[in-house]
Amino acid sequence: MAQAPVTIHGIRNCDTMKKAFAWLDAQGIAFGFHDYKAAGLDRAMLEGWVAALGWQALLNRAGTTFRKLPEAERDGLDEARAIALMLVQPSMVKRPVLAAPGILLVGFDAAAWGTALRPGG
Repeated sequence: MAQAPVTIHGIRNCDTMKKAFAWLDAQGIAFGFHDYKAAGLDRAMLEGWVAALGWQALLNRAGTTFRKLPEAERDGLDEARAIALMLVQPSMVKRPVLAAPGILLVGFDAAAWGTALRPGG
């Protein structure tokens, strides 16, 4: 049975990304990788993710990059400002973002990924 094309978006050296890569490999799921820190983050793609998941789900407030922002930039965020921040600093996007036809997940959760990528299995 052919696998749906899966793309994992994130930053190569992130520990959570490494766990996600290992999990996909262990499941025998072929995937493409888009390193949005090295290759950039497309505004249209990010806006699509925000439309599907909400900016709050995508913005990594716990990360060092976000925490180092001046308080004035962190306070009172709205969708437009959050998108602008994530485009300038892609490391502010939670990772990984897993995209496949009909599937868009943020963060690594083996159970959720298994359910989404192998429905009924």
